[in-house]
Amino acid sequence: MSRRELDVTRAANAQTVAAVAQAQASLEIARQDLQTVIVNRGSLEAAVASAEAAVELARIDLSNTRVLAPRDGQLGQIGVRLGAYVNSGAQLMALVPNQLWVIANMKETQMDNVQVGQPVTFTVDALNHRKFHGTVQRISPATGAEFSLLQADNATGNFVKIAQRVPVRITVDPDQEQSERLRPGLSVVVSIDTAGRLKNSPP
Repeated sequence: MSRRELDVTRAANAQTVAAVAQAQASLEIARQDLQTVIVNRGSLEAAVASAEAAVELARIDLSNTRVLAPRDGQLGQIGVRLGAYVNSGAQLMALVPNQLWVIANMKETQMDNVQVGQPVTFTVDALNHRKFHGTVQRISPATGAEFSLLQADNATGNFVKIAQRVPVRITVDPDQEQSERLRPGLSVVVSIDTAGRLKNSPP
């Protein structure tokens, strides 16, 4: 082999070695690019998860701006205004349901023959003593004094016997004229037909 051919061969070898080094460098760059893509993908996935969480939180906040009543009725004592912030557990208003009933505080001496299901008539002072009809729905398990915040204590001093009151819940029969004018807190005079046949009972 001539010297010229040897130089050419050496040059070709050096060029090939350089090409291999360049290919290895390109491979390493490609690997680094792949790692960068993987890292960026994880970062983007985390950003997407964070955005989804923010959207869900916004939906929860939006749903909290609507206060739904547990039942139909009329609102009273509204103590909140548009745009006002409220705290959890704060009373915003009072809800008077459409279902009508009367709580009659009967004397204990009147309770001997009172039973659930008996027919009732009552007059309303505010409606020119108009008569309505109802039914005994429930009788309190104790007198009103037992459930009061400040109970009377007759253990000392002179004892004065006072007739206790027993709350009796009376449902108002539906579809009565002017029954929609009944309001909570009105004074009524109740009469229970203790000799009458119990409603919803066999004849």
